[in-house]
Amino acid sequence: MSAQITEQKILNALKSVQMPGQNSDILTSEAVSNIVVKDGNVGFTIEISPEQAGAANALKADAENAVNAINGVLSVSVILTAHKPAVSSTSQAPVEAVGEGAGEDLLKPARHVVAVASGKGGVGKSTTSINLALAFAAQGLKTGILDADIYGPSLPRLLGLSEKPRSENNKLLPLSAFGLEAMSIGFLVDEDAPTIWRGPMVMSAVQQMLRDVAWGDLDILVIDMPPGTGDAQLTLSQRADLAGAVIVSTPQDLALIDARKGLNMFRRVNVPVLGIVENMSYFVCPSCGEISDIFGTGGAKAEAERLGLPFLGGIPLDMEIRATSDAGTPIVAENFSSPHAQAYVKIAETLTAQLEKETRTGPAIIMD
Repeated sequence: MSAQITEQKILNALKSVQMPGQNSDILTSEAVSNIVVKDGNVGFTIEISPEQAGAANALKADAENAVNAINGVLSVSVILTAHKPAVSSTSQAPVEAVGEGAGEDLLKPARHVVAVASGKGGVGKSTTSINLALAFAAQGLKTGILDADIYGPSLPRLLGLSEKPRSENNKLLPLSAFGLEAMSIGFLVDEDAPTIWRGPMVMSAVQQMLRDVAWGDLDILVIDMPPGTGDAQLTLSQRADLAGAVIVSTPQDLALIDARKGLNMFRRVNVPVLGIVENMSYFVCPSCGEISDIFGTGGAKAEAERLGLPFLGGIPLDMEIRATSDAGTPIVAENFSSPHAQAYVKIAETLTAQLEKETRTGPAIIMD
């Protein structure tokens, strides 16, 4: 029987790790947080100041080595974060993630990196992301999917995966399902454990999932973006070499208002918007076949036309899409020939054609 790994054992081991430029260890400096232990795999966060960023790699290695020495530890994942101190003016400077990754070239873990985004939660963005990734793979493209929603990761449930990624040569190995390479913060923490992180910690974690994962020679990496336009979204837009973004919205006006915010964010960071998907576009009664426009109809298509963007297609509100997603067998994998799966396939084919000819400049977006 393997030895039990406790948080106290981890803390004791980390007492041997010195804080860069200080006469104290990282525990005394209160730099360690968010310790997670799962099946012999350990993860935690170390927070440093911007002045210590130059020693970040050495500090990370020392912490990993210290915890790896504990009997029973199989792997160690360390997330480094740094932040600027708050300023005392009435106009607060934004908190920034520095240290690892600062000043580096854009991260490009695949030939094409595509962000799937929404202005708000609850519009089916994650279900759209996984089914589009599966549809890309069905075209023979080597495809990966990154769940970048730190606070609400859904990829483990969508793919029916519960194991923790192994590490090799200081990189996490992505998990595999339905021919996809997959990574999510949800693979590293318990499903019910809340992620109580500040902005800099989230930004650093997002960068590390792009940079410190051993992605294969991918044709396409689909990034399931967090909803909204916060720290994680800006980090991904500015640090990843995005080929473009897909906006997911429902037809009603309220969702479209939030979708416009997402569009405007990508515009400001010069990321081309590849088009809009209208999710929950309509509902077909399984008993009588009657079509009901529960959230209205055509709103996303009209918005795409107004902005001069491609309307990629509509996906119905359907129980089979929901049930297959909840079961960890998304509809494109479970029932590829069904009309609903083919709706995703058609969108993916349209995107593939765009990606082969799109440039980094992208289409102009006019905002009111």
